[in-house]
Amino acid sequence: MHAVLASETDLAGFRAEARELLAHQVPPEQVQWETAQAQNADLFSAPPATAAESRPRGVPKAASAIVPASFVRLCELVVLHSDPQRFALMYRLLWRLVHEPGLRNDPIDPDMLSAQQMAQSVRRDLHKMKAFVRFRPVPDEEHPGEVLHVAWFEPMHHIVEAAAPWFAARFANMRWAILTPERCVQWDLQQLHYGPGVGREQAPPPDAGEQLWLTYYQSIFNPARLKLQAMQQHMPRKYWHNLPEAQLIAPLAAQALERSGTMIEQPATQPLRRIPRPVRQDDPAVTLERDGIHSLEELKQATMRCRECPIGEFATQSVTGEGRLQAKLMFVGEQPGDQEDLRGHPFVGPAGQLLDRALAQLGLPRDEIFVSNAVKHFKFELRGKRRIHKSPSQREAAACLHWLEDEIALVRPRALVALGATAARSLMGRMVAVTAERGKWLERPDGRRVLITLHPSALLRMPPEEREAAFEAFVADLAQAREVFQG
Repeated sequence: MHAVLASETDLAGFRAEARELLAHQVPPEQVQWETAQAQNADLFSAPPATAAESRPRGVPKAASAIVPASFVRLCELVVLHSDPQRFALMYRLLWRLVHEPGLRNDPIDPDMLSAQQMAQSVRRDLHKMKAFVRFRPVPDEEHPGEVLHVAWFEPMHHIVEAAAPWFAARFANMRWAILTPERCVQWDLQQLHYGPGVGREQAPPPDAGEQLWLTYYQSIFNPARLKLQAMQQHMPRKYWHNLPEAQLIAPLAAQALERSGTMIEQPATQPLRRIPRPVRQDDPAVTLERDGIHSLEELKQATMRCRECPIGEFATQSVTGEGRLQAKLMFVGEQPGDQEDLRGHPFVGPAGQLLDRALAQLGLPRDEIFVSNAVKHFKFELRGKRRIHKSPSQREAAACLHWLEDEIALVRPRALVALGATAARSLMGRMVAVTAERGKWLERPDGRRVLITLHPSALLRMPPEEREAAFEAFVADLAQAREVFQG
């Protein structure tokens, strides 16, 4: 029996016809699928009996077919394929899914593989059409004085109606038409209009704008990066005759080897280097004299108002250093943490407690030294109700540097201990490799020595089995500072 569909992409008709055939338990081998267009082409044959006329009588209807949603999506692509046997394949798969439930879990079934290969071929054709359509402007006869952009394309499958909405969305503000041998589509700024296919001779000839495009394509061609095989894989030769730039590929490829050799023989060029911004007098990093700070209280009040970087706006308060003036040792960390931000005192959280333990082991009284941070406000990232620590940027640390220098000028320590990379960079004015330089004394431009070691919070982030050994190494680093304290 014959099942006749309205068009090559009549999926709705197929679903209705297949539902009736399945309900009357007509097996796939007894159904011949055709389209109305194919029937009209055969003018001299007698009209075959339709499926409705030749359905078996008296056969009880089967229960409603339930198939996976993935099969429906697969059919939406397979129906666009140019293979005339695609409808037979879809109905055979439908029949088998109803009578062989295990088919949906069989990844190597030949029918299912054939359908998936058809779907993949259709997807590839849709992608090529979106990539290789080239519009050419021509006068719009229906709208005098306006321009109609016309393109010629030869798809492998029945994809024009499936691809047209994408072009309507992409080129919504211009009138365009895509001509193909089978089907044409036009966009009038309001809706899509479909029509029969036309011959290639109706496609517009090249225009002046196309020469500009060829000049641009030729200028950006890089012979050193030519991979002809990969290019042909992404731009198959069957599409070349519709691409104006394809005429340049062969001569450019032929010259690629010579041009690459010329590029190699040329002397090396100097890479552009970033020139550091010159330091200005009003730069927040060099305003030591401008601050006019004479006490730690004034420093606290000044940093509370500081908005030279965005951190201060979101922190609870500024956290300046604490300890005795004229302390022999000044410990400098990175920035206050969550607990320090809430309580307003430096090194009172878990990292501070670990520092206190190290100081106690070395016999260094906390109240006899000065502890502070390179950055005076807490930088964090809000995740739900939690404030997660974020390291300050170099710019933010530089903005806070003059407050740190004011503290050093007030305390006047004999030596400093840099806890972590941010503190080391702020104190030394350059990047310091903490892992390589830890336990060593460096010297600042003002003559003060700086002992480099890890930040206590780095020890807290280590695996539990490594923390004790890391703590002993941390104490060993600080033991060198004890000599200054006792001297």
